[in-house]
Amino acid sequence: MIMMKSLKLFLLFTAVTVTAAFGQNTFKAQATTVLKAQVLKEAAWAMKQQPVTVTASSSPKSAGGKHDFFSEADYFWPDPKNPEGPYINRDGMSNPENFVAHRYAMIRFSEIIGALASAYQITGDEKYVKHAISHLKAWFVNQETLMNPNLAYAQAIKGLFTGRSWGIIDSIHLMEVAQGVIVMEKSKSLDKATLATIKKWFSDYILWLNTNKNGIAEKNAKNNHGTCWAMQVASFAKLVNDQPMLDSLRLQYKNVFLPNQMADDGSFPLEMKRTKPYGYAIFNLDAMTTLCQILSTPKDNLWTYETTNGKSIKKGLEFLYPYIADKSKWTLKPDVMYWENWPVAQPFLLFGANQFGKQAWFNTWKSLDLKPTNAEVIRNLPIRHPLIWL
Repeated sequence: MIMMKSLKLFLLFTAVTVTAAFGQNTFKAQATTVLKAQVLKEAAWAMKQQPVTVTASSSPKSAGGKHDFFSEADYFWPDPKNPEGPYINRDGMSNPENFVAHRYAMIRFSEIIGALASAYQITGDEKYVKHAISHLKAWFVNQETLMNPNLAYAQAIKGLFTGRSWGIIDSIHLMEVAQGVIVMEKSKSLDKATLATIKKWFSDYILWLNTNKNGIAEKNAKNNHGTCWAMQVASFAKLVNDQPMLDSLRLQYKNVFLPNQMADDGSFPLEMKRTKPYGYAIFNLDAMTTLCQILSTPKDNLWTYETTNGKSIKKGLEFLYPYIADKSKWTLKPDVMYWENWPVAQPFLLFGANQFGKQAWFNTWKSLDLKPTNAEVIRNLPIRHPLIWL
């Protein structure tokens, strides 16, 4: 009897430990209650939208073709001393005259698919999937409107580069598209041929991201660009079930990102040195936690992983959280732009609360702006439909 009682206690302790460690959607029900009305409102809007892809607009500055994504680097401006010459850098200062129509089209696409997938997850109504398919086909299937699976011409700089490695960060907005497809892929409305073509597109993009010189450069970036390369590749690899890629990204998180980007106190020094340290610190922590959310498994849980000197994602959350809960505590200079627009309902608050059982983090998340409208905030907020990730 004593042995049986001990066994039961051990099994109960193990179950509780695993549940707490790996995260069993502790706050999913609460988050659904908070977001349901907003999700259904967004989905109603999305149901009225027609597809708009990269083929709907173009720029004479692009070195690519009709189906190639193109954008210009945000922080580059005409040189007052040489107005027709190469653009010059003004770090942290976005040039409102640069071509960003393709970026906005991609963000709009992610908003539509994220909203429809969220509504489908809540209601099970096939109408949301049926409408999503028209947008998915326009971007990935239809030969007249599809986007080529590369970002060779992203964040170009007039007079200097037709495209840069840093431009690859623009496609973080395809993450919620990929996750939306995962949520909807077992729907009876999504036929196997269309699903296979969508997955083939993402497989081709993963290959480009890992073999093109710009993709490789971004993969090796030491700051948020490297994190965001991994975050989006993880999202796409999950969709296409590329297990070797997912395994390699787990190793990259443990052996590169966490030990090299995080300081002993949980901060990100390379982000804190920028002209917008607050916004960049938030952005990189969102990316790190999203990596943990995508890549963690019961056997390889990144949420609880620690380096030999004690660095962990929890330490990063604990470092930044006080400055999110009370921005007046921030010890560095305010960001040069968009200081007043941060924080919003950052995904790291919800994901972290869900994994570590932190009600205070969840309460802070739900108290912040759940539907930001500022374009710069949206550009740096790839997770805007968190229910499909929980």
